[in-house]
Amino acid sequence: MRCNGNKELDKFIELSKPVTQNGTVADYIPALASAKQEHLSVSIRYLDGEEMYAGDFVEAFTLQSISKVLSLLYVLEFYGEEVVFKHVGKEPTGDPFNSIVKLEEGPDTKPLNPMINAGALAVTSLFPGNGVTERWERFQQFLTPFFEKDKIEVDTEIQKSEFDTAFLNRSMIYYLKQNEIINDDVEELMTLYTRQCSVLADCLDIAKIGSILAMNEGASFVSRRSVQIAKTFMVTCGMYNASGEFAIEVGVPAKSGVSGGILAVVPGRCGVGIFGPALDKMGNSIGGLHLIKNLSKSYNWSIF
Repeated sequence: MRCNGNKELDKFIELSKPVTQNGTVADYIPALASAKQEHLSVSIRYLDGEEMYAGDFVEAFTLQSISKVLSLLYVLEFYGEEVVFKHVGKEPTGDPFNSIVKLEEGPDTKPLNPMINAGALAVTSLFPGNGVTERWERFQQFLTPFFEKDKIEVDTEIQKSEFDTAFLNRSMIYYLKQNEIINDDVEELMTLYTRQCSVLADCLDIAKIGSILAMNEGASFVSRRSVQIAKTFMVTCGMYNASGEFAIEVGVPAKSGVSGGILAVVPGRCGVGIFGPALDKMGNSIGGLHLIKNLSKSYNWSIF
């Protein structure tokens, strides 16, 4: 079953928008606190290129943790999985995305998976090149075909806000350096990481990325195997410690970010981009979750 267009999507937005009042906008990164709680939008892009959208879809937002999917794909393509998984594990965790606990409790000292902050920092530390400028430019080149844009834009205000307040992330980096999981300079890594999190997108951009990941054979610029690995992590770890419930209720690979974005992939069918900055207690878009649950049930998206 396929969505019949923007007007049909408008009805889903109307149904889910009141739920946004039950959430709160992230403020631990000060620059995110100015987002409008009531905003909610969605875009769907099918593999044949047809796209539709509804709500506040022109609103740009920063990728935040959605960027973890793209950085993982990047290092997998550059190094291969054997190298990457020497630095980060493959197992989900029931702890919050910014928890440091499992670094001490696990059988080894590497982060459990690339979707938690510690694991994402380990992944970003693998960006090839010399110095921030070269390393960032090479990552930008990798991102370009996903966005179908010549220029990848970064919200410098949000990046600075994240960089200036990233005390817990710095603690994780120091811990990982102590245990030789990463070798980066702490401030250089924080610059790269906050920059990747601050890449700007809208719902249409996110749906485009999702549609690329929905192509089961892969794409010319990213291999089927790397996409397969990324989608598996999205299913098991992509919605923080609500990933299990999301798999039951929605049933598709997805990744959320604390700016309120959700990237979802319906394999073989379409990509979905959602933005709703009001978050639930787990850090996921509360209106976005309500919205995608209804979409999945209506269009039979679950892969299970």
